[in-house]
Amino acid sequence: MKIKLKPVTIRELTNGYTDNENDGVFGFGGKLDIRPPYQREFVYKDKQREAVIDTVFNNFPLNVQYWAIKEDGNFEVIDGQQRTISISQYVNGEFSYLMRYFHNLHEDEQKKILDYELMVYFCEGEPSEKLKWFKTINIAGEKLTEQELRNAVYSGSWVTDAKRYFSKNGCVAYNKASKYLSGTVNRQDYLETAIKWIALSKRTDLENYMALHQHDENASEVWVYFQKVINWIEVLFPDYHKEMKGIEWGELYFNYKDQNYDIIKLKSEVIRLRKDEDVTNKKGIYEYLLSAKEKHLSIRPFTENQKIEAYENQKGICPKCTPPNNHYELNEMEADHITPWSKGGKTTAQNCQMLCRDCNRKKSNI
Repeated sequence: MKIKLKPVTIRELTNGYTDNENDGVFGFGGKLDIRPPYQREFVYKDKQREAVIDTVFNNFPLNVQYWAIKEDGNFEVIDGQQRTISISQYVNGEFSYLMRYFHNLHEDEQKKILDYELMVYFCEGEPSEKLKWFKTINIAGEKLTEQELRNAVYSGSWVTDAKRYFSKNGCVAYNKASKYLSGTVNRQDYLETAIKWIALSKRTDLENYMALHQHDENASEVWVYFQKVINWIEVLFPDYHKEMKGIEWGELYFNYKDQNYDIIKLKSEVIRLRKDEDVTNKKGIYEYLLSAKEKHLSIRPFTENQKIEAYENQKGICPKCTPPNNHYELNEMEADHITPWSKGGKTTAQNCQMLCRDCNRKKSNI
């Protein structure tokens, strides 16, 4: 990773400054992309941007900025976007400081601001090096999310198009699947989820998938696959329940999409399991119904009082041991359902028995 510190004057920074909602925000003679695809929208409030201008007016040092050197020789802001836009907006006459706009300043005052030097680290390197460096400079303050960092490393036509589907307020992914996904679109949570899902289908990881497709013209493959997952959910489980939000649906789709299920039976089982007080993990209902693995339900354990009562009734004898009548201390035994939960047994004192650890393990493996 090559990192070089250079001074950049505000005169140079604001040369050719443009801010267009569709085309982006640029400065430094059009060579600096101030708001690349992974950056947030401008969020500074009046007091924050005025504080930036106050620092410049008093010739105090601002925090260093980080620009990445792109393959075409141009640059993009990694860190320092909010300060850069604040300065550019002031010089461009978009707000006043102490009731004075930039164009109202005396010539010597304007020159003092334009000659102010910002310290900028110019960063150049391989994607893996850039990702490590981005994480390092985001230790303090409001960190970029992992996906925002990846967007920075693999920025290009593919990321730009992917954000159209997954990263804007009111985007198509939000409208279609917000009730199933956790997180927010503008912090790239939806995009991260969608890429994770399709990467799994390709038997690769998220970063490798982004690297392979960085320069693709569009991200339609991800959007099409994302819709397949959501459509599959809606077919199998047409009645929505709040615990369906945030489940790893992409992983379930990958593992179980080729199996046939009785949709009517699934519906009745969802109703039954949601009412079952012994099921403590309601989110796990859906994976249990697809996989038949009881562990996903986190069946309610017996209470300590129930264990002691069963132990005393048994007088410390394990009923499953061979030879019989083996006696154990309480801490050497484990509670077990006499009638298994899967066969209608409940987590009650009447259905509790204490087994030695070996017998309980053997029973669990049957």
